[in-house]
Amino acid sequence: MYQQLSPNMLKTFNECPRKFDFRYLQDIQMPVNDEIFEFGKNIHALASYYLRGENIDKMEKSLSKKEAEVWNYLKACKYFGYNVINTEYNLAVKIGKHFFGGRLDALVKNAGEYYILDYKTGSAPKNPKFDYQTMIYILCVKEFFKTNNITFVYLDLKNREEVCIPFSRELEDDYKNRLIEVSRKIDNYESAPKKPECNKKDNETSTFPCEYSIICY
Repeated sequence: MYQQLSPNMLKTFNECPRKFDFRYLQDIQMPVNDEIFEFGKNIHALASYYLRGENIDKMEKSLSKKEAEVWNYLKACKYFGYNVINTEYNLAVKIGKHFFGGRLDALVKNAGEYYILDYKTGSAPKNPKFDYQTMIYILCVKEFFKTNNITFVYLDLKNREEVCIPFSRELEDDYKNRLIEVSRKIDNYESAPKKPECNKKDNETSTFPCEYSIICY
């Protein structure tokens, strides 16, 4: 059984409880698109090393043209000039009876404001203000650093855009209630029927057919 609920776990459950069952309860791992995974992995690694002040000259020389274009855009963003708190930063917070948490790409600070950076080699979420990643990471930073001065920044590397979500006290209760509600649904989960035609078409939150369709019944 899970000890901590992550944004991906909650998104997966909302997308399809059966998929959540396969991945997180039965721990069935399926192949993923290696090319897409490696591209995102390389960009995240570069950003982490760069923000830590490490020498990345050799890594930059080995980048493909596409990787170099994305990396140069990311490196030039204003947030990379702010004070770095940490990168690849694991944080968790207890809400209700569950711990929620995950790994922040980077946390930086400028003029008293904390900025949670999240690099998207795809696109930013459709509803970023209430994305589970936004809600969980903001509440984690709020609790750990005892501050309300927080802005979540999605750096959409595909479209060369940034999406900023400033935190406010009014959002806190809403975020907590949403997380408690979905965690209750997960706690009460027993079984779920297969989605009609779900293995034949993309769902709302994914651009690829479900990787579990070959074992779903």
